Amino acid sequence: MRHTDPTGRALHVSVGCALLNLRIAVAHVAREPVTRLLPRPDEPGLLATVRLCGPARFSAAPRLYDALWRRHSIRLPFSDRPLPGAVLAELAEAAHAEGAVLGRPELGTADRLLRLTREDEQRTRADRERAVEGRRWVREPDHTGLGVPPAAVGPQDYREHLPMRDFGAHHHAADLTARPFEARPRLVVLTTAHDRRADWLRAGQALQRILLVATVHGVRAASLHQALEWPDLRERLVSAPSDDRWAHAQMVIRVGYGPEGPPSPRRPASQVLESGLRPVLS
Repeated sequence: MRHTDPTGRALHVSVGCALLNLRIAVAHVAREPVTRLLPRPDEPGLLATVRLCGPARFSAAPRLYDALWRRHSIRLPFSDRPLPGAVLAELAEAAHAEGAVLGRPELGTADRLLRLTREDEQRTRADRERAVEGRRWVREPDHTGLGVPPAAVGPQDYREHLPMRDFGAHHHAADLTARPFEARPRLVVLTTAHDRRADWLRAGQALQRILLVATVHGVRAASLHQALEWPDLRERLVSAPSDDRWAHAQMVIRVGYGPEGPPSPRRPASQVLESGLRPVLS
């Protein structure tokens, strides 16, 4: 994504998500996954290695492994039902386990995050190259398992309070539908202490663990990634944090209860291996 992800940050985050999935799968078969991030400086395209070592020291949580097959983002309206404090605490613990922090912005801060996200949508709609890139990402399911199916794009908020990504569909206004979304979206912000490539990979692992835990509890989640795609807006996402050691925003996530929504396509394991994921066994 040359325009929306020129540094590859989002790409690293997505690889981190896949890496966490692999670790959970390895532990599920009672092996110990030993992970190294960016193991070879002279080979920047190799982002991580996972070795399948001896018996696992800790048993894998079956619920997370089961959630691997059910987890996907939801771009539909959520209900106004609040999330229990215990669930929110468990989501924060999931981020902490991977070396990240999941913060819950207060009402005023959440409104500011939504304004920044809305500003990104407006900028993107005015940027022809970004709009073209977004439209290319929406495609009917095919053998590649890539992209976002049109049915999963979801509607827009007719109140225009919650800025939902339209993937360049504004050039075909008739394709956009509108529905009422929750009046007060519940947002959480995933941050890391630093902003290096290894931190992006850790953020991806934290993000996936958060999403899997949410799936276990029947909580839906959708990423509001728009403002992270503009450097100046991303810097404004975490202003005057309570702890400036965690000042690098990696993802804004909308959580709540709602419908399951259409699933995302999955690539067969054979295609994943052919695309560059090499098994390293010991």
